[in-house]
Amino acid sequence: MYFAALLARTEDGWEASDTELDDVETLSDLTDLAQEASVDEDTVLVYIEQEDAWFGILRVDGEEDPRIYVSDASAAARSSYGEILLTDELLGREPGAEDEIAALEELVDLDGTEDGEPDGSASSSASSATTTDRTTTRDADTDSDPDPDSHSASDSDSDSVPAGPIGELGILADFGVSEKDLLTLRTDALTEIADALGASEVLEAVR
Repeated sequence: MYFAALLARTEDGWEASDTELDDVETLSDLTDLAQEASVDEDTVLVYIEQEDAWFGILRVDGEEDPRIYVSDASAAARSSYGEILLTDELLGREPGAEDEIAALEELVDLDGTEDGEPDGSASSSASSATTTDRTTTRDADTDSDPDPDSHSASDSDSDSVPAGPIGELGILADFGVSEKDLLTLRTDALTEIADALGASEVLEAVR
């Protein structure tokens, strides 16, 4: 189960609202949502949580680039909302690298041949089948373990994302949540963050 909330700072304190993410598909969409809620270009925090799994914070200060923190990158990578926060820059990847890999995988069949490449003559197929049978028999005698290098696409994606926290640890330092404090937050982190911000009452009203 997911929960999302938006906290916007004003002259009189913080204003809280629950946030619908149905129309949010990219980080740009989420940033726009935060900026629309901003009062006089003051700070806006977007909090996203998947219960007992991970939480993420997006901070927007006026027109500045958004700042991001995710408590567990590998867990968030398995979530459509988590993927919004896990940008190439945050993960230290070349922009578009994941799309290029996916495109290459589509061009290559599971047997390693490219689309449209001829499979060979019937005699070649028969010869290959004989060779395969011999190889299979030999492999079965010498090693019955599965190939450790064989992974599904989803496993590969998960492996490429580090486990644990990622992003800007000092994202809430000026609001009284130190890097050390942020790293200790787990379940229901929003409650503790709201306490530090002095926004518990307004948050409770929307929860």
